[in-house]
Order: sequence, then C-alpha cells, then structure tokens
Amino acid sequence: MSAQLEEFRFEARRPIGLACQTGSALILEEFLPYRLSVLTSTVSRALARMYEQRFGLTVAEWRIMAILARFGPLSANAVCDRAAMDKVQVSRAVARAVENGLIDRAIDAVDRRRSVLTLTAKGRSIHDQVVPMATDLQARLQSALTSEENVQFHDMVGRLYGRARELQSSEGAL
Repeated sequence: MSAQLEEFRFEARRPIGLACQTGSALILEEFLPYRLSVLTSTVSRALARMYEQRFGLTVAEWRIMAILARFGPLSANAVCDRAAMDKVQVSRAVARAVENGLIDRAIDAVDRRRSVLTLTAKGRSIHDQVVPMATDLQARLQSALTSEENVQFHDMVGRLYGRARELQSSEGAL
C-alpha cells in the first residue's frame, strides 16, 4: 500500500451527516464521493491483481465479460449503460477481448448498423474461473461486518445508487 493510502483512514471522525468542511477547506477523507471512490478503487485493484496475473485481463475486460455472462448477448451501447463505463473504454476493452478470443462481435441481424457482443467458449471458461475468486474476495471483505450490517449496507448502497441516479437525471450530472 502506498504511503498516501496508508495515511487515509476510514474511521468516522464525527457523526454521519455533519458537514465535511472546515472553513473553506473540504475534509476529503470525510467526503462521501471520495470515500466511495477510494473504497471501490482499493477493492477493484485487489481483485484485478488476481485476474490480471492469471488471465491477463484488464478491469474493463472483466466487467464486460461479467455483464455478457449475466445479460448477453448485448450491443456495445447496452454494455456501456450496464457497466457505467464510457464508450471509448468499452470499445478498447471489447477490441482487446475480441482479439484475445474472449468475446465475439457479430452484426445484428435486425439492425445491421449495430454489433452484438457475446462471450466465446474461452471467455465463458475464464469467466467461470474468475467468479469464485471474486466471490471469495467479496466474502472476505464482508466478513468485516455482521450479517445484519451486511443486509443494512446492501440496502443503503441501493438507496444511495437510486438517489445518485435521480440526481444525475434531474441535474444532468452529479
């Protein structure tokens, strides 16, 4: 862990809901978007290290494979929407995954302007090997919370996501 991250602590310094500002300075380590970003990045890097070393996958490729395994076949635009990734990121990851034989890209029979993405047998095999690694990491991470706290956390994340989507829709951006 870098020295910068070692200095970062997630312990609550004050009750939730109080301002995370002193004077004109933002107390970054108490700012919810920052905290969520750091948490997400830390967890993603831990998982990414496992599948990058073993399968040579990037985070974007893994996300696309997981989405296709769950919801595919899909257009690249549908993958962008589900992954909350921009088109350039998805396009590059899809191109790499197609090149590596993990994803197949075909022309949509109904709309010839659109391509449809599916996992190949090789992609499905790798996906099926990464899933236990991902679920194990999730279980180890969630072991920091009680069963009740995990249920509450799942609920809170869902509500925060819903509210963020509302804000994004009504304000154009968060």
